[in-house]
Amino acid sequence: MSIAIVTGSAGLIGSEATRHFANQGMTVVGIDNNMRQEFFGAEASTNWQRSQLQTELGNRYEHNDIDIREMDSIEKVFKKFGNNIELIVHAAAQPSHDWAARAPHIDFSVNANGTLNMLEATRQHSPDAVFIFTSTNKVYGDTPNRLPLIENETRWEIDPQHSYVNGIPEDMSIDHCLHSLFGASKVAADVLTQEYGRYFGMKTGVFRGGCLTGPNHSGTQLHGFLAYLMKCTVTGVPYKVFGYRGKQVRDNIHSYDLIQAFEHFFRAPRSGEVYNIGGSRFSHCSMHEAIEICERIAERPLERTYVEDNRIGDHIWYVSDVSKFKNHFPDWNLTKNIDSILKEIFEANVERWSEGVGV
Repeated sequence: MSIAIVTGSAGLIGSEATRHFANQGMTVVGIDNNMRQEFFGAEASTNWQRSQLQTELGNRYEHNDIDIREMDSIEKVFKKFGNNIELIVHAAAQPSHDWAARAPHIDFSVNANGTLNMLEATRQHSPDAVFIFTSTNKVYGDTPNRLPLIENETRWEIDPQHSYVNGIPEDMSIDHCLHSLFGASKVAADVLTQEYGRYFGMKTGVFRGGCLTGPNHSGTQLHGFLAYLMKCTVTGVPYKVFGYRGKQVRDNIHSYDLIQAFEHFFRAPRSGEVYNIGGSRFSHCSMHEAIEICERIAERPLERTYVEDNRIGDHIWYVSDVSKFKNHFPDWNLTKNIDSILKEIFEANVERWSEGVGV
């Protein structure tokens, strides 16, 4: 029996990973206690996605309503399956830098201590398994804001002569900058995952994501940029744009493309490896540009207000350089750009949102 353990299995990345590896013939053991609802309220609940997974996958999916901070509960799962566990996709997290400042103990215990629990359980019970950790570009803090940026009509853009013109690589420093407490807790988890790979020789991979997105995202104001933006456009909920004159730029990677990257790493793993992963220049946009696309797809205007103050530590311009991953895994390619991502989010959710489900 081939087992994949997926934490945050009803979330955006977790649900995509669950479906993918179940369809590869693995039995997926999901760990998800819907803490996203505790973080962000009822609209962010992932219960709808959990129900879909259980219906679609049947006995290929086993759900465990477990908190990753509870080491005894995590150990029971790992002891049960032992060396049959071939893969761990650790996607559970407290994902918002705004929310982290409200409850630093919870943020750190989920992101850092929860990751330590998963790593140690893997080392003790399934040391040959591949461990994939979903980190974040927030580990670089506000260092990207020191890049030479140029303000254009609808976006900020990097100086075309700069070496990072194709995106930010893994050699950017994570030190001497403002991270937000969320960024700090993810740095701890990121470095722990690297260390378990290098110190213990485990097969660990760290994926520092840009904006992760897709139709399975339970988007909310504090997390889930594109999904929440489209939901507000469809439902008429007012949207707040925070700072930088709405010209801040992000690259956005569809959950499908990210899981394809996980698949490649799973089949040919390394120890303690780190990758910046995102939509790169293939799939990126400013806030202004994303709003324009949402309005065009939904065929209605977005009601919005502008708040002068940006979120603390927020990036003005961030585009991932994915060339390192491409060099290691040349058969992997990005397939979904901003327009196709937003169209898919709209088509998959418009009926649910219109009926008031998840709003």
